[in-house]
Amino acid sequence: MTTLSWGILGTGAIASTFAKHLPRSRTGKLVAVGSRTQAKADAFIAERTLTGVRAHGSYEALLADPAVQAVYVSTPHPEHAQWAIKAAQAGKHLLVEKPIGMNAAEAMAMVDAAQVADVFLLEAFMYRCHPQTAKLVELIRAGAIGKVRIIQATFGFHWPNPWNAQTRLLDPALGGGGILDVGCYPMSMARLIAGAALGKPFMDPSEVKGHGFLGASGVDEWTVATALFPEGIVAQLSTSVQVNQDNVVRIYGSEGSIVVPAPWITAVDGGASEIVVHHHKTGEQRISVTTDRPLYAIEADTVCENLAARQAPAMPWEDTLGQARSLDKWRQAIGLVYPPEQEPNFPPPLLRRTPRAQTGAPIPRVAVPGVDIPVSKLAMGLVWDPAQAAVLFDEFFEQGGNCFDTSWWYGQGYTDKILGRWMASRGVRKDTVIIAKGAHTPGCYPEELTRQLLISLECLRTDRADIYFMHRDNEQIPVGEFVEVLNEHHRKGRIGVFGGSNWSLARIQAFNEYAKQKGLKGMGGVSNNFSLARMVNPVWAGCIAATEPAFRAWFEQTRTPLFAWSSQARGFFVRGKPDFLADQELTNAWYSADNFERLERARQLAAKKGVNANNIALAYVLAQRFPLFCLIGPATLGELRTTLPALSVSLSPEEMRWLNLEDGAKASAS
Repeated sequence: MTTLSWGILGTGAIASTFAKHLPRSRTGKLVAVGSRTQAKADAFIAERTLTGVRAHGSYEALLADPAVQAVYVSTPHPEHAQWAIKAAQAGKHLLVEKPIGMNAAEAMAMVDAAQVADVFLLEAFMYRCHPQTAKLVELIRAGAIGKVRIIQATFGFHWPNPWNAQTRLLDPALGGGGILDVGCYPMSMARLIAGAALGKPFMDPSEVKGHGFLGASGVDEWTVATALFPEGIVAQLSTSVQVNQDNVVRIYGSEGSIVVPAPWITAVDGGASEIVVHHHKTGEQRISVTTDRPLYAIEADTVCENLAARQAPAMPWEDTLGQARSLDKWRQAIGLVYPPEQEPNFPPPLLRRTPRAQTGAPIPRVAVPGVDIPVSKLAMGLVWDPAQAAVLFDEFFEQGGNCFDTSWWYGQGYTDKILGRWMASRGVRKDTVIIAKGAHTPGCYPEELTRQLLISLECLRTDRADIYFMHRDNEQIPVGEFVEVLNEHHRKGRIGVFGGSNWSLARIQAFNEYAKQKGLKGMGGVSNNFSLARMVNPVWAGCIAATEPAFRAWFEQTRTPLFAWSSQARGFFVRGKPDFLADQELTNAWYSADNFERLERARQLAAKKGVNANNIALAYVLAQRFPLFCLIGPATLGELRTTLPALSVSLSPEEMRWLNLEDGAKASAS
């Protein structure tokens, strides 16, 4: 039988329980413990008479121990991401205490780190690994109570000491409160049961509403939530750290009900646990589940038994990510915001260091006339969530990206503010290129442009946008009025290079001709759509593509940089032909026989070059014969990473023409 040598990172109460149970597992052996100080590590081992276990006076030393194969991360919540990622980078398999992170962005980063390092990762919901939970899922799937209608799940207790700032459970700086500490259990159970009822491994709620009490502590001392799932399944969730509750799960169906008296701390030292099923016709049935191992020993064995798959069926990665998103919704419903998330703060770097471009970073930077520093060939688009922005922006910057695209139109400065907070918190403004935009329809007027620009600069915490684009054109306004106002802001140092987004070629040429006649600056850049797939219908009203031959010839002649939005056709080359109702925008904008032929050719070429079709599509855009920068909008680290191989793809002129159907071949029908 495969065995696993464990190290415990963090020496709190839960670490003690894990250390106590691990010797009774079938596969695990504790070989090392790491704490903040040598004295604490020594004391942990001495107090529990852990013979043959090494004590490390730092977490770094534990991760450097070659005998440690797997790490149990049991630090306070805000430190999970940092040490889980570092452990993955050290090649250690991972069991990370629940909640895996403070938010969905941190969960995403840890899953990404495990994928990149090719190590195992499991969020430590020990009850999910217990056979009682497996039996419960089996009963639901077998229709023991008919169709599931209502799920009630509760986990709450009253912390016995008066509130003080040193109590982890009531300390905002340590991620205190009920939702993250124990409310995560009811949410995970509801998602598991809803999934089982619907024939899925798990199911995320479509809606989460809640109310809670945020006490003097600043965290949720008690709170309830209602989660809505498909087919009318409703879950009532309750949690607390200052109120004792009956910690039980009840499931009501069309033909009966199920009660789980001890759903969370299930037969903690081994032995029997019970599920009570009441059917309207057949009456009550008590089902006993017996184990010969304690709760955390079963969890440790679950890790070892699933090493090859790198994740366990008890809590697969997609389940963990959905769980984190659901907890975010619950927190948002009651207004629980932790200090790092509150303005003017910003979530810190996960590895607690300032992001910096890595040596040999894949995203190249090139000079753009009028911009003080080289500009990355990929530009990061808007991100609405600060926690997600923190993770994505940091990684993009470390991969060589320094250009960020935002606009006043995105929430009337909301994404400007997120970018400004990120730059300020990281101290990277001088190394960052800002693309700001304004004057979107219906506010496409010179005076509105000025008002929006001043707001954007304030939100961005800077006095200058390196590149500024009018977000739309207004052909009712003489082009000279826009030339004059943009030149005025340039003279005052508020903008550097400027131009138009979604402007027609005729209006761009008129703009530049007016500027030339008046001795003023013309457009130094354009931001229109450009992709291998041709935009059949505008994605949004007023959108203009620059893929027509006349536009391309103008770019080649003038060498004007194009900052192409939807350069990957908004996922067309990833998703292909999804259900119409699932993504009507994709269908409306990109579905055509020609585009499906381009997709097929991209797939064929991708197979030859060892990349994906989306990489081929992006490489095609980057290989144009004029200066071109791609605006990208990855929503996850995985999407960012799978985009980067495009930068190393080389396409011959023949391949470029073939991809664009310039070989005389007729497009096949879709």
